[in-house]
Amino acid sequence: MSYTDYLLSDKQLLEVLAFSTDATAIHVTEDAVIQYANDAMLAVWGKGRDVFGKSLEDALPELKGQPFIDLFKQVWNEGVTIKGTETAADLVVDGELQTFYFNFEYRAIKNANDETYCILHMAKDVTDVVLGRKREQDLIEELRTVNEELLSANEEIRAANEEIRAANEEMTVANAEITAANEEIRAANEEITASNEELSESRKQLMELYQDLAESDAYFRNMVKQAPVGICIIRAKDLFIEAVNTAYLELVGKPRNEIEGRTIWEAVPEAAETYGPIMNNVIITGEAFIAKEHELELIRNGVPEVVFIDFVYEPMLNDNEVQSIMVLAIEVTDKVIARRSIEDVEERIRLAVEAAEIGTFDLNLVSGEMLTSERFDAIFGFDKHVDWALYTHAIHPEDRAGRDAAHKSALVSGKLFYEGRVIYVDQSIHWIRAHGNVYYDKAGKPQRILGTLLDITQFKRLEQQKDDFISIASHELKTPITSLKASLQLLEKLKDNPTAPVVPRLIDQSLKSMQKISTLVEDLLNVSRSQQSHLTLNKTEFLIAELLNNCCNHVRVAGKYELILQGDLHLKVNADEHAIDQVVVNLVNNAVKYAPDSLVITMKVEKTGDSVKVSVKDTGPGIDPEKLPFLFDRYYQAQSAGFNNSGLGLGLYISAEIIRKHGGQIGVDSTLGQGSTFWFTLPLNS
Repeated sequence: MSYTDYLLSDKQLLEVLAFSTDATAIHVTEDAVIQYANDAMLAVWGKGRDVFGKSLEDALPELKGQPFIDLFKQVWNEGVTIKGTETAADLVVDGELQTFYFNFEYRAIKNANDETYCILHMAKDVTDVVLGRKREQDLIEELRTVNEELLSANEEIRAANEEIRAANEEMTVANAEITAANEEIRAANEEITASNEELSESRKQLMELYQDLAESDAYFRNMVKQAPVGICIIRAKDLFIEAVNTAYLELVGKPRNEIEGRTIWEAVPEAAETYGPIMNNVIITGEAFIAKEHELELIRNGVPEVVFIDFVYEPMLNDNEVQSIMVLAIEVTDKVIARRSIEDVEERIRLAVEAAEIGTFDLNLVSGEMLTSERFDAIFGFDKHVDWALYTHAIHPEDRAGRDAAHKSALVSGKLFYEGRVIYVDQSIHWIRAHGNVYYDKAGKPQRILGTLLDITQFKRLEQQKDDFISIASHELKTPITSLKASLQLLEKLKDNPTAPVVPRLIDQSLKSMQKISTLVEDLLNVSRSQQSHLTLNKTEFLIAELLNNCCNHVRVAGKYELILQGDLHLKVNADEHAIDQVVVNLVNNAVKYAPDSLVITMKVEKTGDSVKVSVKDTGPGIDPEKLPFLFDRYYQAQSAGFNNSGLGLGLYISAEIIRKHGGQIGVDSTLGQGSTFWFTLPLNS
């Protein structure tokens, strides 16, 4: 067999790599999506293989707020390798958030075009080493204590030697005592020798521990300098800066010679007032202070700048006493500004949607679930969110096919649009207009529809009124114009015989036609003036009763209807007499037109508070309650059963505009079978 027959496939290579005791993983994209991780790495994370295909942030949510996710983005975007030694990481393992220490490497793997196509992630758990070092530090302290005790013992030994010398002098006098003393001294010397040997060994061990400590301190300081976040170590007793790295210098915008050799508030005086008490509290209580997105002003490179910073005041304890404060800081100004900009845009969009009374929806095409705004629910006639099926059921049966066709077409075109009617619980019908965009997955399958909903009931009503008006106006203008044209054609034929008896009648007919055309045109002009705020008032003081007595002579002369005036006949108002006369004439004409069998029309004047109320009452058939809200709309005509009346439906609209221009109110009270009372008020102090 050739050696190529023994070459392993990619899958076999990954299976072999899974047995490696070195934790290894492969990530793609700047979000560090996990494409592969061996068993050692999964054990480090405390996760199973279900994390494959997830971003590191989704797989290990506890990493939020820690630097690793941002480091992955840096490696991916800059194509660099980032290493960390004995770096602390908080991970959820066996359901408990624990702190571990790792030596790790994030290496960008590039293709021939120098483009990063994956990140090789290798990590080694050195938690035991770090914790062992801490235990070594504790042992050093114990040895220091032992050494001090040994030094004290040496002093005692020296004192004993002095006593021995004195005893030797006494022993010269008494040989027996000297011999005994020599034996004691010999024994004491042996003990001293043994103690000195133990002391020498202890000193040797202590020197070795000091050497290890010095190496650890140098290693730690080197880590501080190379850390990607700002680090500053401050001595607790006098706030003197012991160490600071380049990232911290860049954050505060000051050179190293302005930071080192000073206290923290001498170096950064602009932050002393706010954060000095906080740091003092950390020193007193031994409790860390964590700040998220704190806003402060720093003098950076001589220029005041407002920045946002995430930082921690971490107390470093020795024998339960705070010896130093480690400041860990990172600037998040760009993140905060970006988020606030997004929030500002979202708020403006929300205000715009609310101002436009637009409903919004988010339809999940996979699960069939739909999220709706309160305005969306209200437009569909619901006071709360309901199931999607109920929204669909509310569509008018005649419009459901069009709605279904619009949704089906949207899945292809990506755009949803349809108009239709919905039926409320009270059976009232309302028009809606839906817009939406379809969003697809990578395979091109539709996933969701985001859209808006608008209540266009009033628009549809106005559209219908406009169509009705065009039809009415065409009909109303056509009749007098046709009559006028016929009269003029006959007069043209009789121009050589002006004394013909039919000529005066033709002229009279022409004048009536012109008067009717002029009235219709005047109504249209009044509408235009009111819309453009060109309806001007020429106010004078006059008796309202006198105006009512003098108006509507065309009705009185006809002799068919009796106009009765009641109420306070001495009330005066300050108003446009001609405009008010136009309003009264319109109300009386409507009584004649829509209640032709009501031969008595009552006009009443009364004082109500600070206003004068004028009413015109008939005893006709009354008005359907459903039509009452629309009587003062443009082009609206409330036809009575059995009557076919002409006009543009503008009279009450123009009257309402005149009264509103005076600062008054206008309305109607009507009961079917009993008649109607149209009324308006005018301020007495106008």
